[in-house]
Amino acid sequence: MSFDHPWLLWLLPLALLPLFARSGRALDNGWAALMPRDRSSDLLGWALRIIGVLALAALDIGMAGPYWPEYEVERIGKGAEIVLVLDRSRSMDQGFAGARPSGAAMKGTSPEVIDYYMKQSSRMRESKGKVARQLLSEFIAKRQDDRFGMIVFSTLPIRVLEFTQKNEAIQAAIAAGDVGRGLSETNIGLALQSALSSFDDRPYTGSRIVMLVSDGGDRLDTDARERIAYLARKHRVTFYWIYLRSTNSPGLIQEKGEAPESVESVPEYALHRFFESLGTSYRAYEASDPEALKKAIDAVNRLENLPITYLDTMPRRDVSAPVLGVALGCILLLLAANLAEIRRWA
Repeated sequence: MSFDHPWLLWLLPLALLPLFARSGRALDNGWAALMPRDRSSDLLGWALRIIGVLALAALDIGMAGPYWPEYEVERIGKGAEIVLVLDRSRSMDQGFAGARPSGAAMKGTSPEVIDYYMKQSSRMRESKGKVARQLLSEFIAKRQDDRFGMIVFSTLPIRVLEFTQKNEAIQAAIAAGDVGRGLSETNIGLALQSALSSFDDRPYTGSRIVMLVSDGGDRLDTDARERIAYLARKHRVTFYWIYLRSTNSPGLIQEKGEAPESVESVPEYALHRFFESLGTSYRAYEASDPEALKKAIDAVNRLENLPITYLDTMPRRDVSAPVLGVALGCILLLLAANLAEIRRWA
């Protein structure tokens, strides 16, 4: 047990004062020497003194602020250690690109076709960042045994949350990403290095995941590529990239027959090829609308459910209230005894 104000405990010896206090005023009574010794009254008197000692001691200890400090408990569950790397650039405030056109697309001007495209237009107006945060919140709520960290980035990465299993803290961190508007530039290389460094000096207890949620890619310089590759192999990390396709972007899934040189100039495809070359586990999901994003996150939820060992931090417990309750009970007993005291003989 610890105390917020331990210096108050030096006053504890004063709690013994009721043992030395004199009895109350004597009642006038003739021939008191002829009365037999009343042992029950003696015992009651000492009981009241001891109750007084307990009242003073409990008051002193309660004012000192006693509490049980926080401690860690080892638990075993199914899940992973996941670092969410959320793009906070200005493009994430824009809508989705929409599904790729296909030969089976609805054509014509019938009411059904107009209604279909009106619904599509309504969904596309939702910003990619808003939909991503909403679906990530639902994803986290389903995974009670995971430990999450979070990094948001544009020009520079910001470590919003260290690893925790507390759902309230994670949800608050995701909601905080909606404050203000993002910058126009992104640096995914620095964000990935910051995410991988989250696993430094942590024991390997289960699956480790870096989940990148972004609508763009990056051409990494040689130093950044080597650093990311080294950290990924060192920490045995699995990469998941949920790519939110923007308008006019060719995306990660290329059509057959497309010349490789025509896609190497696209930053997102260059980053995709880099992830594939790392030699670690990697999965990419392309989402061009909210429904596709939901399917991608559901796929991650199904895949990562391996056993994991983790330390759960139990919060400190304040015990001043029950101690002060004991003091209050003792004082009430003393008050009741005082009210029942005989003031004069009938």
